[in-house]
Amino acid sequence: MDQLRYWIGFNLVRGIGPARLRRLLDHFGDAATAWQAPAARLQAIGLDRRSLENLVAVRSQVDLDEVLRQVDRAGARALTWESPEYPRNLLNIAAPPPVLFVKGTLTHDDEWAVALVGTRRASAYGREVARELAAGLAASGVTVVSGLARGIDAAAHRAALDAGGRTIAVLGCGVDVLYPPEHRDLAEAIVKSGALVSDYPMGTAPDAVNFPPRNRIISGLSKGVVVVEAGEDSGALITADYAAEQGRDVFAVPGNINQRSSRGANKLIQQGAPMILGVGDILDELNLRAVAEQREAHAALPADSTERLLLAQLAGGPLHVDDLSAQLGLPVAQVSSALALMELKGLVRQIGGMNYASAREPGPEYDLE
Repeated sequence: MDQLRYWIGFNLVRGIGPARLRRLLDHFGDAATAWQAPAARLQAIGLDRRSLENLVAVRSQVDLDEVLRQVDRAGARALTWESPEYPRNLLNIAAPPPVLFVKGTLTHDDEWAVALVGTRRASAYGREVARELAAGLAASGVTVVSGLARGIDAAAHRAALDAGGRTIAVLGCGVDVLYPPEHRDLAEAIVKSGALVSDYPMGTAPDAVNFPPRNRIISGLSKGVVVVEAGEDSGALITADYAAEQGRDVFAVPGNINQRSSRGANKLIQQGAPMILGVGDILDELNLRAVAEQREAHAALPADSTERLLLAQLAGGPLHVDDLSAQLGLPVAQVSSALALMELKGLVRQIGGMNYASAREPGPEYDLE
């Protein structure tokens, strides 16, 4: 708790994002020491003038104990990079948010998650497809991630809940601020069977500029992103862009070529995104047919030295079983057996011809300072 308040403090400082905070932590060792460091030392390690001025102002004006009480009063929790509960999928992207506010519950099972996103001005066709896909994913044990917006998002959340599944809503405001207001009942249901998530501080009001950045969290929490229905200017396409940067798969549902709300999704397909005609396509593309077995293997078979070595070798890109055997000096049978278990656990995937790739390859580096 002592460290948490300082993580939350840095989250309030404009100009100190994941990259700058990482540099501060690397230099000072922990958030408390960095927060309390003299301005001269902060300047000496390269903190720019504007960020330094903002930090000094927040340190003098904000009662961090009161901020912690605000989180508690909202029935929320704050997770940091150091929290065991911090979602593993999100932690593996470049520049994950240092602080994540959560209302509800995140579980290890949410590692098997798929985002369903689309236009707020959804057609009857789009809403029906969103419901069918979300219900199918939930029935298969897959967590449905979306943004609680009107249209496709809301349809996906409701269908996942109706199917008895889990769903996560990523907000463009504080988790203590409900938007849109007509989704109050839906948000309360999500808290009981999933979570509301945001990296925005308590009390942050919804603002148009908040929503595009939050989309990186929607894609970051997920194994893949499905654009159900989206126009050419839809925020769903921003989520698809983030997914591509993060090395996540992007899919699209085809729509009426004469309907404006389908042009974005159809264009993704034209550009090479796999076409989704049913939930089975998603399960097959993301190797999620056996989620229950993956969860069981994940819980019962923790990584050993062989798995760690294999993951390290695959970090540089796909390799053939024979190459892995030669590089590690291990028998082919041992490598093959370990890879089979790792595939069940969702750590690696076979890409044909006994070639394997890490299932957690990071996307390109980018700097959200």
